[in-house]
Amino acid sequence: MSVERLLTNVLRLYQDVHDDDRTEQLYSTTTTLLTHLSNPLNITVLTSQLLNAPAIWERGDGMRACYRVISIFNSAASHVRKKDLEAAKLQEQAKQNKPPQPPLPLQTHPALHGPPGSRGPQGPPPGSRGAQAGPPVPQAPRTGGGLSCDDWVSAVLKGADDKSSRWQHLLVFCGILLGMTSPKDPRNRHGLSYSMRNTVEQAIVTAVNLALRPQEPQPQGGQQQQQHRELEPPAPPGPVALALTYAFPLLSKASRLALDCDAIVPVALNGMTGADGLQDGLFLCTIDGDLKQSGNHFTWQDSSPSALLLRQLEQKPLVNGLGPLSKVVGFAIEHARDANVVLQAQDSLLLFTQKLLHEWEASKLSEIEISEEEVYLTQETLQGPWVALWTLLRKVMYGSVAVLQTIVARSLLDPRMRNDAMAPVVASKTLKALRYLYFISSRNGSDAFQVYTFTYLTSVDNLARYSDACAAFLRDTKPLNPGTMPPHPLHRTLDLFYLNVAEHLPLKLTPEDCDSLIVQPAMAYLTHSTPLSPRMLELFEAAHSAVLSVLSCPHNAPVTVKLAPFYAEALFSAFPTHISPRQFRLAFKTLMQILSPPYPISSTHPQLAETLLEMVRFRIGVASKVPLPPPETQVQSGAPELPVSEQSTLVMTLIDSLPFLHLRIFEDWLTLAAHAVNQIEDVAMREAAKRRFWEILVSGEMDVERSAIGVAWWGTKGGRQAVLYGSERGLPEVPMMSGAIQNNMDRAKL
Repeated sequence: MSVERLLTNVLRLYQDVHDDDRTEQLYSTTTTLLTHLSNPLNITVLTSQLLNAPAIWERGDGMRACYRVISIFNSAASHVRKKDLEAAKLQEQAKQNKPPQPPLPLQTHPALHGPPGSRGPQGPPPGSRGAQAGPPVPQAPRTGGGLSCDDWVSAVLKGADDKSSRWQHLLVFCGILLGMTSPKDPRNRHGLSYSMRNTVEQAIVTAVNLALRPQEPQPQGGQQQQQHRELEPPAPPGPVALALTYAFPLLSKASRLALDCDAIVPVALNGMTGADGLQDGLFLCTIDGDLKQSGNHFTWQDSSPSALLLRQLEQKPLVNGLGPLSKVVGFAIEHARDANVVLQAQDSLLLFTQKLLHEWEASKLSEIEISEEEVYLTQETLQGPWVALWTLLRKVMYGSVAVLQTIVARSLLDPRMRNDAMAPVVASKTLKALRYLYFISSRNGSDAFQVYTFTYLTSVDNLARYSDACAAFLRDTKPLNPGTMPPHPLHRTLDLFYLNVAEHLPLKLTPEDCDSLIVQPAMAYLTHSTPLSPRMLELFEAAHSAVLSVLSCPHNAPVTVKLAPFYAEALFSAFPTHISPRQFRLAFKTLMQILSPPYPISSTHPQLAETLLEMVRFRIGVASKVPLPPPETQVQSGAPELPVSEQSTLVMTLIDSLPFLHLRIFEDWLTLAAHAVNQIEDVAMREAAKRRFWEILVSGEMDVERSAIGVAWWGTKGGRQAVLYGSERGLPEVPMMSGAIQNNMDRAKL
């Protein structure tokens, strides 16, 4: 069948709606025609009719039709570009294979007869076949339609006429730009000319801007009776977002800056989270219906409708390209002129993340803790839909955090967002959105990337500047029942986020708020005695950090006086079953620092620090001397470390506390600590304690006054002998009869 007849048949088929197979044939035939038509007018007509074809746009295919239109013009443009490059290559080879011209005879040499154009005899006239003229350079035949890239693109652009919508034009222009740009030739040194590429980019920018902000009808010149283009309805967000996802990375900087970013922000974000994208997280609500329970095991079959829906959602263009689309949204947020557009985008993203969390909370799968998945889920589930679900959720989290990062970055620079009225609002909403996503980001270290860290810490820093905003945020997000540990794993995950944020805020809170909003929620995890899972261990450590942050604030002295003994007892109860030796030493050292000068509590309650040290010294004598197993982090890192026991850890804790003691009790506790060192029976552990004692004296951890007392105690008051030999006078303590004469000749003189 000839190309012209095939074109006629395709144009006729465009007028009716067909079944799936016939429609696929129509797509393929259209691509073939675009690459083989040699008349530019026919290409223009085909493009124009395609953009108005009921066979394409009235089938109800939605985004699939848009994707296929981009694919058609991408494939056709790529084919035209390939054939154009092949023709240019053949022509270049023909030039290189041209035989060399013989030298001109002397009587016809231009130097003897003047320049070309003079009337002297200069050989055969131009165009004649003289013996001296070489063979003409053969022109390489063009395959396909025979049009150059510029001519073909120009013909297609003319087909985007007033009969179709701007957003449909955008799909065509996007396909052209994709097909005419090779990843191996990013500078486009071959294919489109520089002017034509600029024309295509400007066409994309104009189509985007006019599709999102239709202007009043403007008359079209070139006709005696000027016709008016009707005002278009608002463009659907999905096709515009889809075209921008593919075209945006290929646009020049100048073309990107010409985009109407204020209009792009809501449309691109709607395409990302709406019906054409992530469906507002509603895909999670279909899972429960396909779960089958057998005893304590749940099965989610890979062939279930919800698993199939999950795979179909993953294959959607906007979901599959969620990373590039989030970059488009981020660029638009960064360059939007109206700050209200950015704030509305943050509200939309906050609402989406909230819906996502609520849908997950309603699912039965949210009741399974991470460490118990292999217990309650079958292998079929773990290796099939479970992997696909969390892969998609991580992609959702990455895209959402990327958008939040641009909002936070702009809030640092835009005067309309960084003022005292808006800065805490932006920070609070960002942290709430991160809280809603925390059931994803807290899983297997998914939050360990730079964009998340910047977004989280910057928002915390901004929020921590405002007292009222800190208290309001904690009240909005605090656990439902402070002081009791929730049974639901998801609620414990949200408590972990709460405690991590609360750790940074007590400096701006009143003592009453610190007690009710931080201490009470943390106590639920400090006092529990159940076995620690990995998540419970994180909660336990976060609770300790939050309480220590409250105690370390000088204005919280009334809270510290009441809480310090209880917290110390909680530390002793948790060690060594729930916290490692390093964590115990760090926590107790911090507590001693808070209760010692220059903190005001050391003046109002001077006996509190010494009381806690007495608690440590008492436990040294009864503590276990069996070496403790190394912590899991040390096993994973493979770093060698000396063994420690519960007793040696308490001795190290006593030594760590020495630099913070009041001067009036400092020397006495140096002696008591020296005796405690020699209570360690294991030689290696005892030598490690001696090295730590010496390090305290010489490493600069103590101030000048305590250092002077320490030197005097070590050199002239028996400190050296007490540490090295375990006797206050430097000799082994042996039983002697009352009144016996001691041998003082071996006593150390230094």
